Amino acid sequence: MSPVTSSQRKPRELNAVSHSKFRDDVLRGLAKSPKELPSQYLYDDRGSQLFDQICEQPEYYLTRTEFKIMRTHIADIASAIGPNVAMIEPGCGSGQKTRLLLHHLRQPYAYAPIEISRTHLLKFVQRLHSASPNLVVHPVCADFNELSELPEPLRAAPKRVVYFPGSTIGNMTPPEARALLARMASWCEPRDQILVGVDAPKNHDVLLAAYDDAAGVSAEFALNYLVRLNHELDATFDLGRFRYEAVYNETQSRIEMYVTSQVAQTVDVAGRPFCLSENERLRTEWSYKYDREQFRKLTASAGLREACCWQDPRGWFRLHLLAVSGGPERVP
Repeated sequence: MSPVTSSQRKPRELNAVSHSKFRDDVLRGLAKSPKELPSQYLYDDRGSQLFDQICEQPEYYLTRTEFKIMRTHIADIASAIGPNVAMIEPGCGSGQKTRLLLHHLRQPYAYAPIEISRTHLLKFVQRLHSASPNLVVHPVCADFNELSELPEPLRAAPKRVVYFPGSTIGNMTPPEARALLARMASWCEPRDQILVGVDAPKNHDVLLAAYDDAAGVSAEFALNYLVRLNHELDATFDLGRFRYEAVYNETQSRIEMYVTSQVAQTVDVAGRPFCLSENERLRTEWSYKYDREQFRKLTASAGLREACCWQDPRGWFRLHLLAVSGGPERVP
């Protein structure tokens, strides 16, 4: 396989988020009742750094548990995926799990990280190139929720696997998750697959600690959103007047994350005033937890079916290998 060229390491700007779209999405969310801030914009450069720190906190079981599943079952996972595949990763993270999977895949055709933060994407690709200089990389700077089709080099691949680790699928409502899975399926042929991480329901105290760590990194991550709005949309958020909250919604089986106004106040965003009452919450994110049968039903509604599933001994986290309906059967 030939070494990566400079042009291959330069991100393709496909549907990259514009300033006007960022502004409009934020204003639309703040005009809702209850108010919300679109979660994809948590990940500016500082937000991406803070999320990497969250993953290192002792309470944040998700990354460690998923990585343990990967290490334990990596040979079987790589075998189930097969050789000569183009691996596509919407929302590349720190890359530890990605490098592990790429290392064990047999003769990978190419790798395409899709990332909304161009700076984060460039740094990630540089690190990956240092570790795997012969891997062909096609970085894509885009919001994967808006990506309708893959770049031509990936469409020409013999086979594709979409890798969606972590619990990002849980950050969407079930209809949104179904729509994203269907979008991923639209990138695929019947021979292709999707490998996705899914967090399972568990003890509420474990969940709340994971999303509100003692070191306060989760709080800083959420409040950084307001910092970004101040810098990029001329907002007037005073961070001292807000606090971070994580709440478990048992009915919806999800963790809900908020920045909460501690006083009645008016905040300007992009020239528009928004009145906030005391203790009014602005939702920044939520994280749904699915048992295996719930997730099977969700994927089936998106035209996918479970080919394989791996989980840790406690059943806290799972990796589902999904096949496009009509693709080959393997392990139930």
